[in-house]
Amino acid sequence: MGTLLKCYKPLFSIRFSSFPNSLHSVQLRTHSFNNPKRRNPIRRCFSSLSPSSRPLINGTTLDKMDGNRQPGSPSSEMWLHNTMSKKKELFKPKVEDKVGMYVCGVTAYDLSHIGHARVYVTFDVLYRYLKHLGYEVCYVRNFTDVDDKIIARANELVEDPISLSRRYCDEFIQDMVHLQCLPPSVEPRVSDHMPHIIDMIKQIVDNGYAYRVEGDVFFSVENFPEYGQLSGRKLEDNRAGEHVAVDSRKRNPADFALWKSAKEGEPFWESPWGPGRPGWHIECSAMSAAYLGYSFDIHGGGMDLVFPHHENEIAQSCAACKQSNVSYWIHNGFVTVDSEKMSKSLGNFFTIREVINLYHPLALRLFLMGTHYRSPINYSDVLLESASERIFYIYQTLHDCENVLSQHDKGLQESIPPETLNVINKFHNDFSTSMSDDLHTPVVLAALSDPLKTINDLLHTRKGKKQATRIESVAALEKIIRNVLSVLGLMPTSYS
Repeated sequence: MGTLLKCYKPLFSIRFSSFPNSLHSVQLRTHSFNNPKRRNPIRRCFSSLSPSSRPLINGTTLDKMDGNRQPGSPSSEMWLHNTMSKKKELFKPKVEDKVGMYVCGVTAYDLSHIGHARVYVTFDVLYRYLKHLGYEVCYVRNFTDVDDKIIARANELVEDPISLSRRYCDEFIQDMVHLQCLPPSVEPRVSDHMPHIIDMIKQIVDNGYAYRVEGDVFFSVENFPEYGQLSGRKLEDNRAGEHVAVDSRKRNPADFALWKSAKEGEPFWESPWGPGRPGWHIECSAMSAAYLGYSFDIHGGGMDLVFPHHENEIAQSCAACKQSNVSYWIHNGFVTVDSEKMSKSLGNFFTIREVINLYHPLALRLFLMGTHYRSPINYSDVLLESASERIFYIYQTLHDCENVLSQHDKGLQESIPPETLNVINKFHNDFSTSMSDDLHTPVVLAALSDPLKTINDLLHTRKGKKQATRIESVAALEKIIRNVLSVLGLMPTSYS
């Protein structure tokens, strides 16, 4: 039985305003943080499922929602690369016209780096394009606010771990606003979902897939024969100390913690196994089930999450509910520095905040979209300079359009010439074909060149200025460029 998804209508929306006529220059090199910190409102998604896969949080049904989506079927087929099958597959949601998507969020103990930015820009583009095609999308992205790294950082700063994590959650939200990532439908936090996590662990234990050792609970990978189906790893390939903590009490070195007993000075919650806190992997299984049910469409994250995190999520979710199923596992490639993955543990990272203090946030977004999402992208100042110059050129062209069109506000009378229509139709086809082929944003960005050049020829060359239908052509070209930039999340709120 398909999953019937439910999202409340957003409490607010991001609107892209037109460029103000009073501005005559585009300033893209610097960016000030003058937006107040704000937390996105929670908009919960619910499912109407068979009893075996009903979500942990109950709600109303989708057909009672007052949504703002236009009726009608999605306008185009779409192909996505599925990590599970290792190939591109035609996207078919479990429920017609509706999509449930869960993306693993940050562990909030420090400012996020541009490796994080790539993950969330990638899935923001997917979210926007699914909505553009006409799907009603329930997008869930969590915050991990209970974790070993958070506790260690809080101890260094002599700060309450939950308070520290809350502060960095707010910082992350601010970074996402600057990168023009739309707010997800729901942003659940681990600390708010302990009952759901504990209930899922109990179910896994009751089903015979986990065992208790003193106050800890471990998942038994040997009891789940399908373990390794996502990553392709075999049990004998898993060595103690690699991805999984060494613990002589475990039956198998690859077994992983579902519940950790309380240690002195750490936050804890009461459970049937004594006071403690959850392991890392169980949180996403519990929160995705809480908002989307056990069966939904898309689960995503960075490529580093394929193993062990997403492999363990599959094992946990299936152990809790046999009907658990995610149709498409989608993963983006790394951001590298000198061919090495950017990460906090390696110390070779640049925070989003550091980069957008030097470049406009949308120059960073353009840089990240300039490489296909599954390919690695090497960070360099040269590439960011190039992205900054490109974004300047795009916005300067649109600004010039607006200045000219504002002088012809009595209505456009002439038809658009065939050569302009050819440019528009080719750009539209390139956009639709490339985006529906596993989100090939680099092809779309390259395809912008023709309409932008045509506009500049019409506005600034002697031959262009003599064309009788010059204004009509400029207006039509500007419109499609704006529409595509909006879908890509690259339409600015202003020139500054």
